[in-house]
Amino acid sequence: MLKLLTKNHPKTCCRCGLRKPGMSKMRVIFAQATELLYFCSKINSIQIPDRYMAEENSLLDKLDGLKSRFEEISTLITDPSVIGDQGRYVKLSKEYKDLERLMNARTEYAALLRNLSESKSLLLSEDDPEMKEMAREEIATCEARKPQLEEEIKLLLIPQDPEDGKNAILEIRGGTGGDEAALFAGDLLRMYTKYAERKGWKMEISSASEGAVGGFKEVICYVSGQDVYGTLKYESGVHRVQRVPATETQGRVHTSAATVAVLPEADQFEVQINEGEIKWDTFRSSGAGGQNVNKVESGVRLRYNWKNPNTGEVEEILIECTETRDQPKNKERALSRLRTFIYDKEHQKYVDDIANRRKTLVSTGDRSAKIRTYNYPQGRVTDHRIGYTMYNLPAFMDGDIQDCIDHLIVAENAERMKEAEL
Repeated sequence: MLKLLTKNHPKTCCRCGLRKPGMSKMRVIFAQATELLYFCSKINSIQIPDRYMAEENSLLDKLDGLKSRFEEISTLITDPSVIGDQGRYVKLSKEYKDLERLMNARTEYAALLRNLSESKSLLLSEDDPEMKEMAREEIATCEARKPQLEEEIKLLLIPQDPEDGKNAILEIRGGTGGDEAALFAGDLLRMYTKYAERKGWKMEISSASEGAVGGFKEVICYVSGQDVYGTLKYESGVHRVQRVPATETQGRVHTSAATVAVLPEADQFEVQINEGEIKWDTFRSSGAGGQNVNKVESGVRLRYNWKNPNTGEVEEILIECTETRDQPKNKERALSRLRTFIYDKEHQKYVDDIANRRKTLVSTGDRSAKIRTYNYPQGRVTDHRIGYTMYNLPAFMDGDIQDCIDHLIVAENAERMKEAEL
């Protein structure tokens, strides 16, 4: 409010509110009273009258309800006993970071509502044309920012998927279409590799089975970086391609498919594995890689009997890893894949519940759902979940897929806001 009285105004002094020639006595009194109210509010010595307070707002009430939790976590993350508990500390730090963004938004929103209320009061009470114009400008600025800030807050208030910040296991498999499907799986791998480079992520191939004429029958990758799973999860599902295969002699367009599955990496403290029950085998790797490949048993194979907590059935899990020439490293990566596999199995019910509750078109890994079509003759990419279409297929296959993912995120957030009734 004070800035409306002092900003570029020749008749008032900043802060002190001293009278200058030509300045009315009433305006001096008003400026001094406003300044006094401002400083008193800072020390909470008096209660500011309602007309100087932000208007009653349900969104602000929601934010105020989270303030005590934010203060509680601020204290907990400095507690030595919490710092010593890695699992708890990581979770609290994540919650603190999320709430900090909300508290910053709360501060801005409360100030905006207060300025808007005070500017409207000034517009009604002030006779000076210049002051009225300044009040109108302030009102216009606040009303333009208010809906934007409200949308930002609503998105922040929506409970986030706890898996979004994790690294991911990316699985690509050739589907219907034989050799052409394997070639397309290889094209998808290249697309995601290029995309990972754009995002600054690290992508490593854990295992791969090559196709007869190129590409991959199956390829599994480990992708690490910021918010990997929260971004790549939208890629899970069936990807369909329409093009003339390299093996086609008649020039006919064929339709083939490849499946993509994106799984969150399991943290060590989330999955309980009795490593003493793991049966290990070693073997010599095959393929290119130097003399050690065929002379040293660097490849590892683990067998683990896992009991399904939902059904009680015991299932033997078999995992092989030949990723590196170092046997200990292969063991470490095989264990990581085992944790991820078990985590995915044990949390399938959670994934299904989330999918049913949100009722979005975003795939959760159901490989029977066709999510996207890549039409090479028309140079077109169509995402069937949201009706997204672009006509720059070469750029898309070169890793320029962020715009499509952004549209999927917007669609999901809109549905989540609707369900949360925000």
